[in-house]
Amino acid sequence: MAFRLANINERAALVEGDSWYDLERASGRALGPDSMAAIAAHAALHDVAAGLKDLEPDGSVAEVSFGPPVPSPRNCLAIGLNYQTHADEAGLELPTVPLVFTKFPSCITGPDSDVELRTETGDYEVELVVVIGQGGRDIPADQAWDHVAGLTCGQDVSDRRLQFAAKPPQFALGKSRDTYGPIGPVVVSVDQFADPTQIDLGCTINGEQRQADNTRNMIFSVADLIAYLSSIMTLAPGDIIFSGTPEGVGGPKKIYLQPGDVIVSTIEGIGTMTNTCV
Repeated sequence: MAFRLANINERAALVEGDSWYDLERASGRALGPDSMAAIAAHAALHDVAAGLKDLEPDGSVAEVSFGPPVPSPRNCLAIGLNYQTHADEAGLELPTVPLVFTKFPSCITGPDSDVELRTETGDYEVELVVVIGQGGRDIPADQAWDHVAGLTCGQDVSDRRLQFAAKPPQFALGKSRDTYGPIGPVVVSVDQFADPTQIDLGCTINGEQRQADNTRNMIFSVADLIAYLSSIMTLAPGDIIFSGTPEGVGGPKKIYLQPGDVIVSTIEGIGTMTNTCV
């Protein structure tokens, strides 16, 4: 059975409908409270999720705050210019291989956490985030989805001035200020999607639609990205990949985030994140 893995009260939990279940209790203590360990044991989560119908929930999701469902990834990788429309708006050529950079894991925060701007050139980028469940090296593209624990929503918040401060540009610092990596609200197992290669995603700022697209329009698919990255490095359970953003970001029009702005990011089948800029 499909699962929806959350981080509630700094403990791994499963979400079913409007209710949540502490994973350690729901698994009869076969699994513990650590979210990263739960991702590594993602195969077992299907069986636990199937048994939730026989359990009393621990509470309502409306009454709790969600932390990042992958709180401490070993690697947090990200892909630039992975939608034609985004490359066009930025006036940049499409890369011939994935344009990979890193968001330092210290930037990861929860789906409802504040974004601390600390810049006048802050920008938003809604992205599908891939969570590795089974690690490996040299993973063939036709086997890549077997290595995915699930999918979640992410915001690749960016400080454009810092991103392009050096020549040639380096992205890592501009993408990695504290709180610049909201993810969540849940990691959804791949089997919950009718087609995990075709998922709608979008972003609004203060209620205004800025981004709307579908992951079928990626230049490099999720399978391509996993094959490429694993040809260079060994992927491990809990590694995450921000897979790129579509057009509509603020940078090309110099419409940057301001204190008080509310970023709402939504991905079909996963849910919504609401992050307020401070």
